[in-house]
Amino acid sequence: MTHEFPIIVYYEDTDMAGIVYYANYLRYIERARSTVVEELGVDQVAMRAEGLVFVVTRVEADYLGSARLGDRLVVRSTNYAAGPVRWVFDQEVCRGDEVIFRAKVTAATMTTDGKPVRLPAKIRASVPRQQ
Repeated sequence: MTHEFPIIVYYEDTDMAGIVYYANYLRYIERARSTVVEELGVDQVAMRAEGLVFVVTRVEADYLGSARLGDRLVVRSTNYAAGPVRWVFDQEVCRGDEVIFRAKVTAATMTTDGKPVRLPAKIRASVPRQQ
């Protein structure tokens, strides 16, 4: 299942030439992942209070085009469990049918002390396992 998250490029997202600053794509895909987590019914504030957090452990990114001030973009995210602790997201930022950014993001569930723990039950029950 693919989740779609809309983005409008605002002035604050761009450089002097009106092009989206490269690091902002990471912010866009983070917002989309946070929305996926929320829509799965996982309360990250409650998780943190229990001493559990998601930590990004790897990002592979390809910049394929440029977004500009005023563009309307969509972040498309698919995800799967890659073992008991890891959660992988394949994400694209698109302007219409054009993919302008693509990333594979691996996250892990950890204690606030940095020890790996199993993905929350809601995630294990809701997302597919790695093929």
